[in-house]
Amino acid sequence: MNTIKNVLITGGAGYVGAVLVPKMLDAGYKVTVLDWFLFQPEVFASYADNRNLVQIKGDIRDEQAVRRALAGQDAVIHLACISNDPSFEMDPELGKSINYDASLQLFHLAKEKGIRRFIYASSSSVYGVKEEDAVTEDLSLEPLTDYSKFKALCEPELLAMADETFVPLVLRPATVCGYSPRLRLDLTVNILTCHAIEKGKITVFGGDQTRPNIHIEDMTDLYIKTLEYTDEQIAGKTFNAGYDNFTVYEIAKMVQEVVGKDVEIIRQDSDDKRSYRVDSSKIKRELGFEAKRTVKDAIQDIAQAFAAGKVPNALTDPRYYNIKMMQEEKQPV
Repeated sequence: MNTIKNVLITGGAGYVGAVLVPKMLDAGYKVTVLDWFLFQPEVFASYADNRNLVQIKGDIRDEQAVRRALAGQDAVIHLACISNDPSFEMDPELGKSINYDASLQLFHLAKEKGIRRFIYASSSSVYGVKEEDAVTEDLSLEPLTDYSKFKALCEPELLAMADETFVPLVLRPATVCGYSPRLRLDLTVNILTCHAIEKGKITVFGGDQTRPNIHIEDMTDLYIKTLEYTDEQIAGKTFNAGYDNFTVYEIAKMVQEVVGKDVEIIRQDSDDKRSYRVDSSKIKRELGFEAKRTVKDAIQDIAQAFAAGKVPNALTDPRYYNIKMMQEEKQPV
């Protein structure tokens, strides 16, 4: 029997949270969102009268704001972070203060407050470049960037806190793709689809780099399932969460198939050699979770959103691009 009713989602107004929160409300959870609400302040406007949603505009580095947000919660899904390499590199100290220092503070405050379950969103990029075809959870972590490094450093800190009253779980998601009300167009599948629609051509830098992917609907379904599994199934464990591993060029070809054969694909040399694939057989074997949607589904969803007029000014509006928005704001508020 699931006794979890009240859930705090840090970064809940972000790309993934904007899809996750409505699903959780529909499933009957009481949800508290702690977020800057920087990119899409009104993302939950249609839920303004929902008594099961509490929105707190605050900084995860603010201990008092975190304490207020944790009050009365049964579980935490920790999504908040500076969420890609360029954004992190723009201000490494800001990135560390949020992705590492504030995360450690949150871990300890959650346990102190008696939170029963803690779900941490790490990243499949923590493995770095691997030669193995099947990158499983027991391989060494060799992060190539500070973003990945601090994700990796947080994992053992959280898992070491596990005991009979505190159940932590680490998920290492593949690159999430697909439409969200708080859409990101700085992710491989999403940006290639955007360029195909808006420009009629796709520029692929390199193209042989492999990327693991997971549809945003599958990823958000998994977060909800993590609240339903028994303690024994997840306590102190780590799982990859992905679908298929494709090269960037293969993704571009899928975009071309969906958007139209007249979309031109241009390949250019690139110094970006980051290439990694993940194996998600453990999560299927132990938890029975398997992604149901494909990368092509994500491309189709985005194309439909463009056709419906849901993505205005896609190439120029900074809200779709984390690094552009941070450059405009200089310092998150």
